[in-house]
Amino acid sequence: MGTSQSREGQDLSDTDSEYHSGEEEEEEEEEFHYDAVERQETPQTTSSSKKTLDEVDSKLKSLKLKYPSNSQTTLNPVKLYLHVGGNTPNAKWILSDKLASYKFIKTNGSGDSDSEHDEKEGDGNSFWVLKVGSKVKARVSMEMQLKMFGDQRRVDFVNNGVWALKFFSDEEYRKFVSLFQDCLFENVHGLSATEENKLKVYSKEFIGWLKPEIADDSMWEDAVKEEEEEEPARVNEDLLEEFEEAANGGVQSLSLGALDNSFLVNDLGVQVFRNYNKGIHGKGICVKFDSNRSGGSSLEQSTPKKAMLMRAETNMMLMSPLKAGKPHSTGIEQLDIESGKIVTEWKFDKDGTDITMRDITNDTKGSQLDPSESTFLGLDDNRLCQWDMRDKRGIVQNIVKGGNSPVLNWSQGHQFSRGTNFQCFASMGDGSIVVGSLDGKIRLYSKTSMRQAKTAFPGLGSPITHVDVTYDGKWVLGTTDTYLILICTLFTDKDGETKTGFSGRMGNKIPAPRLLKLTPLDSHLAGANNKFHGGHFSWVTENGKQERHLVATVGKFSVIWDFQRVKNSSHDCYRNQQGLKSCYCYKIVLKDESIVESRFMHENYAVSDSPEAPLVVATPMKVSSISLSGKRSHG
Repeated sequence: MGTSQSREGQDLSDTDSEYHSGEEEEEEEEEFHYDAVERQETPQTTSSSKKTLDEVDSKLKSLKLKYPSNSQTTLNPVKLYLHVGGNTPNAKWILSDKLASYKFIKTNGSGDSDSEHDEKEGDGNSFWVLKVGSKVKARVSMEMQLKMFGDQRRVDFVNNGVWALKFFSDEEYRKFVSLFQDCLFENVHGLSATEENKLKVYSKEFIGWLKPEIADDSMWEDAVKEEEEEEPARVNEDLLEEFEEAANGGVQSLSLGALDNSFLVNDLGVQVFRNYNKGIHGKGICVKFDSNRSGGSSLEQSTPKKAMLMRAETNMMLMSPLKAGKPHSTGIEQLDIESGKIVTEWKFDKDGTDITMRDITNDTKGSQLDPSESTFLGLDDNRLCQWDMRDKRGIVQNIVKGGNSPVLNWSQGHQFSRGTNFQCFASMGDGSIVVGSLDGKIRLYSKTSMRQAKTAFPGLGSPITHVDVTYDGKWVLGTTDTYLILICTLFTDKDGETKTGFSGRMGNKIPAPRLLKLTPLDSHLAGANNKFHGGHFSWVTENGKQERHLVATVGKFSVIWDFQRVKNSSHDCYRNQQGLKSCYCYKIVLKDESIVESRFMHENYAVSDSPEAPLVVATPMKVSSISLSGKRSHG
């Protein structure tokens, strides 16, 4: 049915190798399988598949393999493994090189070797590359999806395949991780990884982002304790697909309603679905776009890429890009869902000049339920503002048929003179705003001021393509191409009061963020050109309620994390990690085509035997609803 769960693969086997000695070939061959995606119909794995690397090494010693007498004669010695078989039943690790040497090399812009790691000066166009023997040459980056297994002295990563390095000592393992992180810092920021440069990039307030061991993690711990008192976490919920049905094709976006209906926007129009406790089900209604679009004004006529519900979900604002591949728009169309007609085309105008927007969103996380809503938020590369559909006297503008498009009133906002490179934004329950930027920065604005961010979190080097925030504003989720970043905005002010970074400057005791990643194998299976998009919290619109899950999409995968587990510093993922904590505990929903969007329905549609409202997954041709059963399982 297309649901699956990611599971750690701990086993490397040296017996399936291109380096068999005569003694090896006389022994019975033993395989150790690695299932990155364990489907619910997959049989139980054999006991041999659960063997640890130490057991494998013990077996190898008993086979009397012809290893060199002293691995220390090789500079930076490692064992190199390659994963073969993808996610098939025959998937396994094979020994690719039983004694390889790794090194970090700085290359110039043409890719030629320039120097090795100790010679760290470059011309700004050079970058660090990891080279392992003759088989691996990878630019040091987050795209490698490096995963650490400190207890096994091992790292896994992606480079035209999935590789693993096994180190001969803890000291060698720690040395590699330290060098990798220094090279990554330099490749991202263009500065060598000195303490001075780290302070220059992150400032003393955020140095804990590079040294999480000195950051204040107490806010994460307090959040977990509060939720444990409220209700114990459910572990390993089963995924139950309730509905799957054909869409009209060419689906561009998904708009979930908290009331009766939800909507898919496609090339032809808006398809209407009815909301149920087990998901959304088509009503057989499609509001088709009029080819003339309200008399054929000058506004864009391409398929809308952004849809926003308003006025108790009876109206939808549709924004289309000016040009293919560019998100900017000079206006929006207002669709009356009940009549099925585009009733108005609005233009973005400031001081008599047409301007563009790249994104729009509701004033608050629940304001689409307000029947009298007349304002919404707008974002462009260097603009953050609120638009008002009323005129400056506060009167709803009447539209004369065949007349000029009405002009939205810029009610408040700011046009920044320097390049902020805003990419995306979201609002919380009280109207405060989080904005993500091309440089990776995430800024928090209070509902009273769009001119000056209360808090600006530094970037980790990857552009933020999507942001979300919990209803209470305590947690922010940023999406990048290769990982999600989860930020705790809580801090204690000088009077001992707990606040969020939306309401005040956070000072220097700022919690380190957490990263949500795919395992290297799942990342490889998702496809080199597939990127994370649309990371969301589940949806609540009431004070005191806490979101329970996070979901993001990559290729044909919808990836679901348990929010409480991500916050829990003591869970298995975080053991033996160096640097920022990375969480790999997730469920996967696998579809047969690339997913457009994955969102949890409103909490109104959670049923008593489920810990969460259904997940809705839209592909270009289908829409599916998946429930989390809440059934406890082991393994």
